[in-house]
Amino acid sequence: MTENAAPDYAPMFAALCVEVGFCLHPKGEAKVQAALANGLDAAVRAVFDAEGVDFASSTGDLRRAVRDCLKAHLPQG
Repeated sequence: MTENAAPDYAPMFAALCVEVGFCLHPKGEAKVQAALANGLDAAVRAVFDAEGVDFASSTGDLRRAVRDCLKAHLPQG
């Protein structure tokens, strides 16, 4: 019984790298994981921040691609 085990975010970050091209370093991944507590939109902004891409000037398609990827690959918990 490992109900309290930490979720495995590795598949989500791997998908983000392969599908969207945002390959985050461990510090960036930690920021995204922390932002998830504030919701998916906060996590999307954290991805852009960690990658060094300006969220405000990015295209809606790119923002949506990141959000859809995170949502599709969130660990089941």
